[in-house]
Amino acid sequence: MSAPVAIVTDIEGTTSSIAFVKDVLFPFARKHLAEFVATHGEQSSVRQCLSDARTLAGEPALDDVSTVALLQRWLDEDRKATPLKTLQGLIWADGYARGELKGHVYGDAARELRAWHGRGLRLYVYSSGSVAAQKLIFGHSVEGDLTPLFSGYFDTTTGPKVEAASYTKISQALELPPGDILFLSDNVAELDAARKAGLRTACLDRGEVAVPAGHGHPTFHDFTTLDPFARAS
Repeated sequence: MSAPVAIVTDIEGTTSSIAFVKDVLFPFARKHLAEFVATHGEQSSVRQCLSDARTLAGEPALDDVSTVALLQRWLDEDRKATPLKTLQGLIWADGYARGELKGHVYGDAARELRAWHGRGLRLYVYSSGSVAAQKLIFGHSVEGDLTPLFSGYFDTTTGPKVEAASYTKISQALELPPGDILFLSDNVAELDAARKAGLRTACLDRGEVAVPAGHGHPTFHDFTTLDPFARAS
């Protein structure tokens, strides 16, 4: 089998620590949510997020204060709602711009992503966080600006990460046969969906989550031993 043409990678638990997202980013967004809406509430991007959240909740008459309370509940529930993810991205952008946030990326992930890019592999990201949030993590990372390595980004607007149709859409967007794409994640349900769509898969088990045994995907503990070219042999 020939080497993959493209690699699509998850972020949380794969390129970056789950603890960074859970213990740094999410609390930062929750802490600053009300203040950010009060300060930036007239911006069109913020107003659109609030409107979309009300529509999604089926409560179009909510005022801003009640909508913020709704969004805070969704944060606590870890809801993968697009308006929430978009608003989180806006809050994080403000934090990164002020130097209060620095994106965590594992050193092994940064090194191998640079090496794979240098060898001609096309690199993409697919995460439940918004595209804007993805660019912030990689653009303001502890490993430097990694955004030049990536050819594109996908988020929940493409579809749920546990549905095969989402990976079919990605394959179509990349204009590549599914078998030419390698998907990296720590989530077996996501890997199962990608494999169902015909993509190659690799599981990253960094010890942050309990990965079930016998899932059937090639498993690696970091990016150092994950050689997509060796996988082709």
